[in-house]
Amino acid sequence: MEKLNDDHTHGMMMHNSSDDGMTLMNHRKMMMHMTFFWGSNTQILFSGWPGTRTGMYVLALIAVFMLAFMVEGISHSRLTKSGSIHHVTAGLVQTLLHALRVGLAYLVMLAIMSFNGGVFLAAVAGHSLGFFLFGSRVFNKNPTTVPAAKTSDLNPMSS
Repeated sequence: MEKLNDDHTHGMMMHNSSDDGMTLMNHRKMMMHMTFFWGSNTQILFSGWPGTRTGMYVLALIAVFMLAFMVEGISHSRLTKSGSIHHVTAGLVQTLLHALRVGLAYLVMLAIMSFNGGVFLAAVAGHSLGFFLFGSRVFNKNPTTVPAAKTSDLNPMSS
C-alpha cells in the first residue's frame, strides 16, 4: 500500500488489491473517492472537468445546483391541464417530462458520486430551493385545496 500525495489524489491510499473495497482503480491508476472531501480540485461528470481552476469549480457547483433545482421544478409542473388536450398528447408530455426528470436526477446523483462536499451541498440546496418554490405551500394561491387533488403532471419519485 502506498500513499499518493499529488494534486489529483487528495492523499488517497492506493491498494494493489480491491478486496477491501476502499479504493477502485484501473490500469491507468485512476481512483475514486469513497469518502467526502473538501476542495476545488475534483472531477465532476466529465473527465477533467472542472479541473484545477476555482472559477470552473464554482461554475460546476452552479450547474449541479441548477440541475437539482430543475428536477424539483419538473416534478411539480402542471403543463397538461385536465381536459385541455387529448389524452394521448398528455401521455406523451408526461412521458417526456418523466424521462427528463429521471435523466436530470441521475446527473445529480453522478455529480454527488464525486464525493466532493461542495457538490453535495449544491445539490441539496438546489433540491431544497426548488421544493420551496415549486412544491411547498408557501406560494399556493389556493390553500384550501384538497390534499388528494393532483398537484403535478408526474407522480412523486418515491412511488
